[in-house]
Amino acid sequence: MHPKEERTFLMVKPDGVRKGLIGEIIKRVEQRDLKVIALKMFQPTREDIDNHYPKDEKWITRLGEKTLDTYRTYGYDPVEEVGTDDPMKIGKQVRGWVIDYMTSAPLVKMVIQGLHAVDMVRKIVGPTMPAKAEMGTIRGDFSVDSAILGNTEKRAIMNLVHASETPKEAEHEIAYWFKKDEMHKYKRFGVDE
Repeated sequence: MHPKEERTFLMVKPDGVRKGLIGEIIKRVEQRDLKVIALKMFQPTREDIDNHYPKDEKWITRLGEKTLDTYRTYGYDPVEEVGTDDPMKIGKQVRGWVIDYMTSAPLVKMVIQGLHAVDMVRKIVGPTMPAKAEMGTIRGDFSVDSAILGNTEKRAIMNLVHASETPKEAEHEIAYWFKKDEMHKYKRFGVDE
């Protein structure tokens, strides 16, 4: 594959859709000489989202450990907040909050193609935690949510978008969310010529 053909997966989450940021997100991607080769708005089912996120114990435990770290950092007692300090049990609760959040409104899924697409899209969207995202990134400009606020409100972090972290993850997510015939080939003026 030519380096300009690297692909990544990007999804506008419920808060991004509800804030009217679909066009802004696409604009920022296209301004970086990346191109959208597949795009669709849809209402996901719980099963769609359940199958999107990993179900293995290692991933769920890591999610619980991150949540425990957040509670410790801000001086909250996890047993008082969620009834346990077991990372696996907390990870399962947080995964449930994520599924609730991701099915609360339509999503916009897309495949982005271009040079260093995975890294470029991650740079455009900013760090997962909006409160830590720099101004100039999508999350830094349009969200201030944080892990502790999400945890105390027993909900997922509202961070506007999902972007694949690695080329392997991108390949898996693209195959999960799109059929090959839903992706398009075209040349962008000044980019592919």
